[in-house]
Amino acid sequence: MPSHTPHQPVLHSFAQPGELAESVAAFIVKAQNDAIAKREKFTIAVSGGSMPKNLAGLAKRDDVKWDKWEIFFADERIVPLDHPDSNYKLNHEEFFSKVPLKREQIHTINASSPAVEKFKPENCPKPEEIKDNDELENLLEDVADEYEKQLIAAFAAREAARFPTFDLILLGMGPDGHTASLFPGHELLSESDRWIAYIVDAPKPPPARITFTFPVINHAYRVAFIATGEGKQDILHQILDKPEEGLPCSRVRPAPPGRVFWFTDEAASAKVQYPRSSFPHEP
Repeated sequence: MPSHTPHQPVLHSFAQPGELAESVAAFIVKAQNDAIAKREKFTIAVSGGSMPKNLAGLAKRDDVKWDKWEIFFADERIVPLDHPDSNYKLNHEEFFSKVPLKREQIHTINASSPAVEKFKPENCPKPEEIKDNDELENLLEDVADEYEKQLIAAFAAREAARFPTFDLILLGMGPDGHTASLFPGHELLSESDRWIAYIVDAPKPPPARITFTFPVINHAYRVAFIATGEGKQDILHQILDKPEEGLPCSRVRPAPPGRVFWFTDEAASAKVQYPRSSFPHEP
């Protein structure tokens, strides 16, 4: 009988930045090939921060089947798509524009939603104002619902499961241990029903966002974090060596057969006691 206990994380640590980038690219292509062999498409979710730069190695490869990719965002700020805070804009500039992806392969928030203008950081209502105003909360709910419908359209036709099963979700790690827009101590950490949730009080700007919930993240076949730089040492040590403390990144533990992988450089992993694995990982 298959085990329901999540696999332990797999940690890959690299001495050279180029080696890390090439390994991430090889890992993504392996996930792509496995997915296409099963379903003729590759569903992937990306994040913001430094993540898009770490995908640059893919542009040099000739074994990426770009036409099979279907891309979502693990979280997004409720801003126009050309706003400096937009995860779409960041990914477009650093990654999408450098590879042969078509715009219709990339699932973004509805740029014509009235919430997009209403919640721009320049004029965003305060969280307490939003929570006391049903009209404002409904605008955010509509953004989350519309994005959830995009997931349902992509996954429901082929899966009867309660949650979508992404082939790969790529996540970053915040300095406080947050990932996507799931922050330490926030009530969204215990959300168990929604695929997409909105947040009005993100502790770093902009405050209004949508995010994948843990049930979606933890139903993926593969989840991968990329963390680099000595500034990540203490928090990476806490996430991997003290998972019982419950930081959001530590809560990423996909249900079997899913797995979570960490790709780090030696500067980021210097204080980590957790065992390293050679790349590629052999289960």
